[in-house]
Amino acid sequence: MQSELKVIFMHMIKRFVCILSTLFLGLIPLAAQQTLSLDSCRAMALRNNKQLNVSKLKQEAAYNVRKSARTHYLPKVDALGGYEYFSKEVSILNNDQQMALSGLGTNLATKIGTNASQVLTGLAQKGIISPQTAKDLGAILNTVGEPLAMLGNQLGENINDAFKTDTHNIWAGTIMVRQPLYMGGGIKAANRIADITEDMAAIEYDGAVQGTLFSIDEAYWLVVSLKEKQKLAQSFRDLVKKLDDDVQKMIREGIATRADGLKVNVKVNEADMALTLVDDGYVLAKMLLCNLIGLPLDAEFTLADENSESLLLSENTEAYEQVEPQENRSELKLLQQAVELSKQGTKLVQAAYMPHVFLTGGYMISNPNVFNGFQNRFSGVWNVGVTLQVPLWNWGEGIYKVKAGKVATKIAQLEMADASEKINLQVTQCKFKVNEASKRLDMSLKNLANAEENLRCANVGFREGVMESTEVMAAQTAWQAAQAAKIDAEIEVKLSHVNLKKALGILQ
Repeated sequence: MQSELKVIFMHMIKRFVCILSTLFLGLIPLAAQQTLSLDSCRAMALRNNKQLNVSKLKQEAAYNVRKSARTHYLPKVDALGGYEYFSKEVSILNNDQQMALSGLGTNLATKIGTNASQVLTGLAQKGIISPQTAKDLGAILNTVGEPLAMLGNQLGENINDAFKTDTHNIWAGTIMVRQPLYMGGGIKAANRIADITEDMAAIEYDGAVQGTLFSIDEAYWLVVSLKEKQKLAQSFRDLVKKLDDDVQKMIREGIATRADGLKVNVKVNEADMALTLVDDGYVLAKMLLCNLIGLPLDAEFTLADENSESLLLSENTEAYEQVEPQENRSELKLLQQAVELSKQGTKLVQAAYMPHVFLTGGYMISNPNVFNGFQNRFSGVWNVGVTLQVPLWNWGEGIYKVKAGKVATKIAQLEMADASEKINLQVTQCKFKVNEASKRLDMSLKNLANAEENLRCANVGFREGVMESTEVMAAQTAWQAAQAAKIDAEIEVKLSHVNLKKALGILQ
């Protein structure tokens, strides 16, 4: 007896261990499977969306462009240096002057000797001095003339050497500072353009955020809708299978015919096929959502609204009834900025044909030193000045460009007005869609109540033998259609509010 009790006790322990193991293993995937709400899906999409990251980088680039434009007000400092070799040097004296200086002593001595002979001859003829004295004086001058000529020639060569520049090898360098004083308004226009570009990058990012949120909301509610339809397809298949079981029992009892069984069997196959299609659609919709939020395509998760009893939305459109899309729509904001950008572009074109004034200053060095007799050493000089540039004649190029810029501004204004009208129309349509979705939901709830009552009556009538299986199947089909219409209406209410918020530019 004790051995039997022992065996029974051990058997119970084994079963208890098996049950615990089964429960533990069953809890592991549940713990690993996460539940995602709509807000968490949105947050994940905003973190992982590549286009949003591109928009952020565009913002960063626009910010740096704006900072760069601010530097146009500040002085610019440039450094320039170089070396040049010339086959000929710069000559201050021409060739004739150099030859004259080389024979300076000879020419001078010749002229002095000639003049002195003429003077002595004249004096002798006049009897002032004797011919012998004139001859002796001439001999003395000839003796002195040769050293004088050599001395003069040497002096000429020294002068030639002094005028040589030795500019075969030239080294030069300069540091220049340029401070714009007046640029015709071009710097101001360029900075304004940079500001507008940065604002447009921020607006594009906001638009990308709203587009991403809209895509997430659509994908999220699509998954929820298919999950509800999956439950509906399973319920419908269970109903049809139960009817099939009842009909098979009636066939065995001789109450129903085999034809009735075949009709119900066809309906069972159709229900199985419909469930398969919904399952596939549900898997694909989850994969799309995974792609949008940055999860692996085979990630396992459950949406917070998949098991909700009702998807009804308790949101009132009056909360944003007075919202103006012109103040929030990124498209209109971009077009407004495009108008302003066109105006500033026209000002920038006008500035290019206005006088420009620069304050310049710098320090220049060179070798040879041109400021001290072309010495072979580095030496420099400071300089300060004002530069004025005035366009005088360009065949009307500036006028044509300004006219083209003003036409571009008018085009941008017309495009903005057209877009504003279309957006107002879109907002009105979305408001109508919200009202239509609410009415459709009310109608679907009433139709569902009628379909459920009709199905109940059909089941009762079938059990009591006053209705055929085809009538029950028709009631089941009507019930399934009413359930599907109710799910579609609930999702449509959700999405109609999302569409209205996106049309108003307040989707957050």
